[in-house]
Amino acid sequence: MSLMNREDIKKYIPHRDPMLLVDTIEEMDGDNSVVATKIVSADEPHFKGHFPGQPVMPGILIVESLAQAAGVMMFKHSGLTSEDAVVYFMKLDNVRFRKPVVPDTVLTLKVEKIKSKRDIASFKGMAFNPEGECVSEAEFMAKIMKK
Repeated sequence: MSLMNREDIKKYIPHRDPMLLVDTIEEMDGDNSVVATKIVSADEPHFKGHFPGQPVMPGILIVESLAQAAGVMMFKHSGLTSEDAVVYFMKLDNVRFRKPVVPDTVLTLKVEKIKSKRDIASFKGMAFNPEGECVSEAEFMAKIMKK
């Protein structure tokens, strides 16, 4: 059983379809780590133009999925909601795209906090396919900004 579904996630981050890229939160260890899922479905709009006939999920959307999982964790820990604040990317480092992600894949998103100071945090995120292979990874920094 998931800790959070899409409706729960929408309480914490402002993203909505087609940009809501996290489907469930499976595990959360305070503000230290989160495990989430992204169900990659064939009807997502980017597949119409991203390698037609051989659709591949754009790598930056995988990184965005990792960031959204981190955002949910940041909001939940802070006690804020998407009505109170937003989370913004500040920095991306060491991004790697290792394997293509095709429709009908369930990605497991694992994000760990590296460090934090006030409303800014650094993370390491990795996305895995159902076979347990890392398909993408990145280090990133994000900031909560009150509205």
